[in-house]
Amino acid sequence: MPNLLIIEDDAAFCQMLQKFLSKRGYEVETSFTADDAKEKFGKNDYDLILTDLRLPDYDGLQLLGDIKKVNPKTQVILMTGYAEVGSAVNAMKKGAFDYISKPFTPDEIVMILDNALKAQVPRDSDLRVTHIGPTAKKEEEGAQVKPLQDATTNGPKEEIAPHARVVKGSSEASEKLLEYIDLVAPTDMSVLITGESGTGKEVTAKAIHDGSKRKAFNFVAVDCGAIPKELATSEFFGHIKGSFTGAVEDKIGNFEAAHKGTLFLDEVGNLSYENQIQLLRALQERKIKRVGSTKEIEVDVRIITATNEDLTEAVEEGTFREDLYHRLNEFSIQIPSLEERFEDLRLFTENFLKKANTALDKNVEGFSDEVWEAFQQYRWPGNLRELQNVIKRAVLLTPSNEVQVAALPKEVLQPQEKATVSEGFSKAEFEKDRIIKALKKTNFNKSKAAKLLQVTRKTLYNKIHHYNLDL
Repeated sequence: MPNLLIIEDDAAFCQMLQKFLSKRGYEVETSFTADDAKEKFGKNDYDLILTDLRLPDYDGLQLLGDIKKVNPKTQVILMTGYAEVGSAVNAMKKGAFDYISKPFTPDEIVMILDNALKAQVPRDSDLRVTHIGPTAKKEEEGAQVKPLQDATTNGPKEEIAPHARVVKGSSEASEKLLEYIDLVAPTDMSVLITGESGTGKEVTAKAIHDGSKRKAFNFVAVDCGAIPKELATSEFFGHIKGSFTGAVEDKIGNFEAAHKGTLFLDEVGNLSYENQIQLLRALQERKIKRVGSTKEIEVDVRIITATNEDLTEAVEEGTFREDLYHRLNEFSIQIPSLEERFEDLRLFTENFLKKANTALDKNVEGFSDEVWEAFQQYRWPGNLRELQNVIKRAVLLTPSNEVQVAALPKEVLQPQEKATVSEGFSKAEFEKDRIIKALKKTNFNKSKAAKLLQVTRKTLYNKIHHYNLDL
């Protein structure tokens, strides 16, 4: 039975993980503090250690180094709620087996732990990181790896391949999205990305960064909704040792980590009014101060933000500063929902199937006709994220080379049970109603109806087919 130590200051989350992994055959011990953890891995040899990167009383990367000094063979997986590229690079350099961002699914953590047990510990440092997150891959020395500039040392470091890329769809909505990305990427304009949850806002932000003159520097992603108000200042600007309870070491913030690169602020509408003022000042002055310090630090950062809320409405209500909104919204991109680019469903499906096969070490070749029919009938309220999760789950549950309907969740097989918006009127019904009204208004002239709906004739035909409209 493999023995595992979990180091996590969130006691409830730690105990939940302990209970789950114990049922999966692991012998699990827990530590809520770094000091307790040091005492435990100093006395015992663990096969695996799962530790939070951000502990209140100790730095996670330093703890990783401590573990490797005591027992280099122990496989260490770091978990964090902040998907920071620089931290992932440092973790891999110091010997972490993998790096996973919260929230994660039970299947994902079990897969990583199982892979860590199977893997051989590298004998030296001639391996390079090519991926962040579950099932991180490494390349042997000699592979072509483009140098990436370190934001804090100005020295070269390994490139990290993007964890996701924009799939080049053929629908009108996808082509327009790619056109906007190509247009704004080479500039230094601030970009506000809007769209429904699960449409791929961070993927779009990363694509903009990769197409910019800043691509050789860090892309730092921050979930503003996951940062407590009282910690936001430290997260953005860093702090010096002793500046507040728990500040046991100097720490750089997101702005410094993204120096010369791109800072992506997801769900920016969740920032408190006080934090909005601090963010605006940093953007205006291009200078920041760490918490507890009087020294000003110049930062050169491109800002990309994202939200699934209507910030103009928040501005009108007075919950979001209008001057900050205009500062962030020099160029806006609306990410289309999956329904709006339904023509690309097969393309997205094939892409996610390849990714699932790679992540799960499977070789599933395709989907049965029944599965494909279910995919076409379902409305995908969770958009691309939901599609990717459904496919990954299905691949995990598929013992053969073809996914069958039994591997699909019931909500995909029973789309009629999908919850609708207020007054029982779904988005799909609303769109169907608009199409029918436009056709009636133009005496069923599809070219004129398409113009009225501001879509191409091809898109209108696809929508009519998608909704099985008998016209």
